[in-house]
Amino acid sequence: MASTRTGNRRTRVHVVSDVHGNARDLARAGDGADALICLGDLVLFLDYADHSRGIFPDLFGKENADRIVELRTARRFAEAREFGARLWGGIGTDRAAAIEKAVRRQYEELFAAFPAPTYATYGNVDMPQLWQEYARPGTTVLDGQRVEIGGWTFGFVGGGLRTPMRTPYEIGDEEYAAKIEAVGEVDVLCTHIPPEVPELVYDTVARRFERGSRALLDAIRRTRPRYALFGHVHQPLARRMRIGATECVNVGHFAGTGTPWALEW
Repeated sequence: MASTRTGNRRTRVHVVSDVHGNARDLARAGDGADALICLGDLVLFLDYADHSRGIFPDLFGKENADRIVELRTARRFAEAREFGARLWGGIGTDRAAAIEKAVRRQYEELFAAFPAPTYATYGNVDMPQLWQEYARPGTTVLDGQRVEIGGWTFGFVGGGLRTPMRTPYEIGDEEYAAKIEAVGEVDVLCTHIPPEVPELVYDTVARRFERGSRALLDAIRRTRPRYALFGHVHQPLARRMRIGATECVNVGHFAGTGTPWALEW
C-alpha cells in the first residue's frame, strides 16, 4: 500500500468503523487500497447479536450477558448498572484492571492486523491511553488533527458524547466541539459518531437514538467538506444522505460485514 498519489493515478482509500474484535477481516481491509482509515471502536465488550462474545461474557457468562442486554435494550440503565455492580462485586477483583487486561489482549491482535499506512481515530468504547503502546510504524493515530492523502485533506475527530451507557471514551459537548473546530476546513471529515440528524442516529435494531453531534452538523453546514464519514450506529435508518454540498456516509458496522467502504478520487 502507498500513501500518496503518483502522477495521474487515482487514489483509493478503504474506511472501516466499529471493528469490535474482527481482526480476521481487518487484516484484509486494506487490500487494493492506498490507505486504510479506521474510525474507532476496536474493542468488543459485548456483542449484542451474539451474547457469548466479548469481554463481558468472558468474565460473567452468557446468561448474565443476556440479562444486561435485556436491561439496556429496554433503556433500564439504572437497573443495568446495579446488576453490573453486583456481578463485579462477586468476582473479587479490580474492575478497571480486569477490563484493561482484556482490552490489551484485543488491542495486541487488532493493531497487528492494521496494514500500512493506516490512519485511525478512537471510538467511544476505546481506551485512548493505550493506543500509543500498540500502534506500530505505519499506523497514525489522529484526534482533532488533519492529514493529507492523495492530495485531499482528511480531518479526524474521535470519541463519543456522554450517554447513560458510560462507555470508556465519552467526552463533553464543549470538548468535542473544540476538536471539530481544531480540524477546520477539510475535504473529508472523519468522525466516530454521526452528525445529529434523526435518520443518521437512529438504530433500527436497538430501537433507540444514539448520540450524534450538533457541533459536527454545524461544521458540515459551515465548512462544506466533500464527505463526512462516520460509524457508531450499527443499523442506521439511513446509511447516507446529503447535507448541502456534503455526502454523509455511515461506513458500516465492520464487525458484522467484514467489508470496508471504499472512496476513490
